[in-house]
Amino acid sequence: MQDPTLILFQIIVLFFSVVIHEVAHGAMALALGDDTAKRAGRLTLNPISHLDPIGSVFFPFLIGLLSAGQFFFGWARPVPFNPYHFKNKKLGTILVASAGPFINFLNASVFGFLIRLFQPEGFIHFAFYYIVSINIVLGIFNLMPIFPLDGSKIFFPIFFKNYEELEYRLSQISFIFLFFFAFMLFRYLEPLIIFLIKLFTGI
Repeated sequence: MQDPTLILFQIIVLFFSVVIHEVAHGAMALALGDDTAKRAGRLTLNPISHLDPIGSVFFPFLIGLLSAGQFFFGWARPVPFNPYHFKNKKLGTILVASAGPFINFLNASVFGFLIRLFQPEGFIHFAFYYIVSINIVLGIFNLMPIFPLDGSKIFFPIFFKNYEELEYRLSQISFIFLFFFAFMLFRYLEPLIIFLIKLFTGI
């Protein structure tokens, strides 16, 4: 089992990566004319504003301990937005949803570039490599078309005319599918995750 201090560091990286992900949603919504997130005080990197006691602290730490630091799963409070403030509600929804995974892949590319450029060793190498890895995992995970993940807000409006009604219906049972996917199916995406980590880091 990994050192609890190391697990705590991994959880901190995970949480701040999730926070940046959520802020990206709000920033995109603001750019498109919706200031709901701004008025709610959610366009901030202050973790307290995004903290979900269960999803951001208890659950990740428990899963990290049970998996000996091999797997983490958690969430922050979703940043609110009002699609009716967009000039094009469907396109605006897709862009806001896409902003979160995009910033995760951007973070991964930046720290992957730093690894390639400086070739750090020891803890710095581990820290940068983990930042790349967790952001790739978050990006891929959130692109899955499972409500309430970002993928559902990207692909449902594209493929379903009454996507809002579909989201409402799925919201009643969404966490059943979400947890089933997280613990049973996500492992099958491991080859893609490993490929992207190697692509970004060169390792």
